[in-house]
Amino acid sequence: MAEVLLFHHVQGLTDGVRAFADDLRAGGHTVHTPDLFAGHTFDSIDEGFAYLKTLAEGEDDRRLDEAVRPLPDTLVYAGFSYGVMAAQRLAQTRPGARGALLYEACIPISGEWAFGAWPDAVRVQVHGAGGDEFFQEDLPAAKELVEAQPDLAELFVYPGERHLFADRSLPSYDADAAALLLQRSLEFLDRVE
Repeated sequence: MAEVLLFHHVQGLTDGVRAFADDLRAGGHTVHTPDLFAGHTFDSIDEGFAYLKTLAEGEDDRRLDEAVRPLPDTLVYAGFSYGVMAAQRLAQTRPGARGALLYEACIPISGEWAFGAWPDAVRVQVHGAGGDEFFQEDLPAAKELVEAQPDLAELFVYPGERHLFADRSLPSYDADAAALLLQRSLEFLDRVE
């Protein structure tokens, strides 16, 4: 079974993120869910970003490095929205990555925001709602990734416009889309183990 490092979104390590991790565990996978916000959760995306502004420069990277340090190299990196930045950076730069699950965001693989080219042999799935204003901004990056790595990358666009639709603890939760996202994620993990 796969070993997954799952990063939460900007509202923190919510009960919904924990429940999603439990769903992956029920599929037989080991899932680590570091709390990069030290126990803080927020009622809105804006509150989460306001919290990030209170952190000392480099504190978020320090917390990320601390979370990764004791874990093996052969991980699948996963993240929701804000957490995609950490997941994608590690999948692209930490040797030994087995795969990446990018939920509701994607960083370009070229240009000033890029971590570099997508590594050979690292499978990736990108998931997001077609009408989600946040995901719409990242959709060109997701398409670029699929075009660059058609044998490794998959893009799944869901109906609807809700951001964080797979977090069952938030009002944005979409049960049907979340169930399909989970199914596809479990199938992906079964292929990369």
